[in-house]
Amino acid sequence: MKPTTGRRPGRTRATAAALCLLAGALSAAAASGPQAAALTPPVSITADDLSTWQTNGIVWSMAASDDGVVYAGGTFSTLRPPGAAAGTSEQPAVNFAAFDAATGAPTDCSLSFTLSSGTATVRALALSPDGSTLYAGGRFGAVNGEGVSNIAAIDTATCTPRKDFKLAVSATVRALAVTGDTVYLGGDFNSVEGQNRNYFAAVTTDAALKPWTANADEVGRALEVTPDGRNVVLGGDFFKVNNTTSHALAVVNATTGALVRGYPGFIPNTSTVQDLTSDATQFYTANEGTGGGVFDGRIALDLTTFDQVWRDTCLGATQAILVHNGVLYSGSHAHDCASMGAFPDQPRKHLLAQSVDDPKLLPWFPDTNDGIGEPVGPRVMAQTGKGGHHYLWVGGEFTTVNSKPQQGLTRFADGPDTGAPWVPNVSVSTVAPDRVDVNWQTSFDTDDGTLTYRVYKDGASTPVYTTTGYSVFWDRPQLRWTDTDVAPGETHTYRISASDGTNTSAKSPAVTAVVASKAEAYPQRVLADGAQLYWRYDEGTSTFAADTTDGLDNGFLRNSPAYRQTPAAVAGPSTAIGFNGTDEYAYSNRSRSGVTTYSVETWIKTTTTRGGKIIGFGSNTMELSGKYDKHVYMLNNGRLTFGTSYNGGQTVSTTGAYNDGAWHHVVATQGADGMSLYVDGQRRAWNPLYTKNANYTGYWRVGGDNLATWPNRPSSNYFAGQIDETAVYPTVLSGSQVAAHYALRTGG
Repeated sequence: MKPTTGRRPGRTRATAAALCLLAGALSAAAASGPQAAALTPPVSITADDLSTWQTNGIVWSMAASDDGVVYAGGTFSTLRPPGAAAGTSEQPAVNFAAFDAATGAPTDCSLSFTLSSGTATVRALALSPDGSTLYAGGRFGAVNGEGVSNIAAIDTATCTPRKDFKLAVSATVRALAVTGDTVYLGGDFNSVEGQNRNYFAAVTTDAALKPWTANADEVGRALEVTPDGRNVVLGGDFFKVNNTTSHALAVVNATTGALVRGYPGFIPNTSTVQDLTSDATQFYTANEGTGGGVFDGRIALDLTTFDQVWRDTCLGATQAILVHNGVLYSGSHAHDCASMGAFPDQPRKHLLAQSVDDPKLLPWFPDTNDGIGEPVGPRVMAQTGKGGHHYLWVGGEFTTVNSKPQQGLTRFADGPDTGAPWVPNVSVSTVAPDRVDVNWQTSFDTDDGTLTYRVYKDGASTPVYTTTGYSVFWDRPQLRWTDTDVAPGETHTYRISASDGTNTSAKSPAVTAVVASKAEAYPQRVLADGAQLYWRYDEGTSTFAADTTDGLDNGFLRNSPAYRQTPAAVAGPSTAIGFNGTDEYAYSNRSRSGVTTYSVETWIKTTTTRGGKIIGFGSNTMELSGKYDKHVYMLNNGRLTFGTSYNGGQTVSTTGAYNDGAWHHVVATQGADGMSLYVDGQRRAWNPLYTKNANYTGYWRVGGDNLATWPNRPSSNYFAGQIDETAVYPTVLSGSQVAAHYALRTGG
């Protein structure tokens, strides 16, 4: 939307040496097995932005020639080199520039699009099939001083306006499509050459108005001639075409303009079509909505039947699309793709990719910012090849690309891939005796989902274990390797690297484990009682909380909470984590739905008088949740409330306060016997009638989330204090189980 995977008996050192040799041989074999590829097919464009000249304003339109020239139009007045700050090293470029696709530098083609009064802008560019003429549309009255009326034809050989192409268009031209003999235009106009043409028109390549009529009732924004040349796809704001209902999208005859296929009710009235593109079998729409109930994603439609093949339902208005090698690339400001199994509402992502056969998001995530203007980030895309490489150009409102300053223009290519994956986050666990569990959060690579991980032990240069894992930025599952080539009391260190097949990250910082000789009582009981998520917060400096269960549902730690807080809640080598009460929290990697019977368990220590959420279930991860319940929060006075949603809020609360600076054990359960809240091994509150809760897809969150509308809402959504030993169970813990956990706090 617009901004609105054994325990071993003792062994001799000779046996140990033999096992080490065997492990080395096995790891070498693993390392020579299947590896990640630099790009995950069908993606064939890297996410590494290339050095490109910049504009000082918005790029609204682009066209690319077969010989490797990219033309850009918009609302800007200068160009500057890559890396140059705004206002430095600038050269004039009045709303238009031409670039070498392979170098990103401007060519010697210079045109000035001006207007005697107001701000000129170039909103559409299209090349003739033979590349000899560049047609430009927008709001302007002259090109290099040659008088025109919102549309012009440019001889590409000489980079001069064609004087034989004069056409009076009454208002802004926003879309162009060109065949060998026809120029189709769409925009804000109601007349062309003095004759009635509402928002769409067609003229000859010599500027003679054609009888083609596809009158609409609102603005035309996109045009696409079907590959067979028989039809034209229209996109825009309209509700009718030739007096027949067809909102935002229509297919008309290329010769007459007669409606071939209408789409009443196909796209919500709150949404429009901003861009169109096609391949040999399908055409695609880019959609933008404003307000509620909008459609902001992409649609694929069959070119034979004109029926929908698929649509995605990401929110965040799509502005530009193009197809290359079976992939639909798009520019948008997508912020919520949860409805199609991707990321929940969070900060915007501006460049995405999908297979033309499937709306599932592919692992291609370069990014821009929103930039200036509305702001929405990318506005237009173009592609061409030169010098043995294929280039994808993006223009728009953005002022950064991949977190570096870059305004208006950027470009990507089919290689080389130069970006290494993120350094893995690693944690070790010694809960069970005679073994070390090495856990790590899968990394992120902007243009590859499958990465190769290599585990290095005790400073060796040869990995002891190699594996692959798939991850994207919102789903970075935990992986685990168990080292059984250890003895009680030994100290070992581990490091891990991630590789996309071409680029390899640095090794992670060394993490150290002292091998246990016996099991730790408390965590063993938590695991034995069936925890499906168990965060112990023993990491040193990482951004994840390792899950001790086999479910491997690791937590993302947000905004740098305080690690290795001591003393911990439970006796042993473990540590706690501290949250600031302002913005620090953790959320689970895995989403869940249908959470009806459950128990949540954690330890807290605080002196806060501002309250805050301790643990809960919420629909979002990077933002405050829109749906939130199954939570325990502290009131300003230190009392605890356990709340769920079902036909309104259901709560049970303690009468005692627990903000006394001591460790307290908190367990909340819900099931057939209702809701129970335990503190320090005893049930402090209970309602047997509250057996149901809200059913939605969400994530477990610790340390903070929304508390709006909940009874006795504290001053803060976030908990200030220490938290330790967080566990979630798919069952109701009994009172005796809760008491047993509390009794084991001293390790006995």
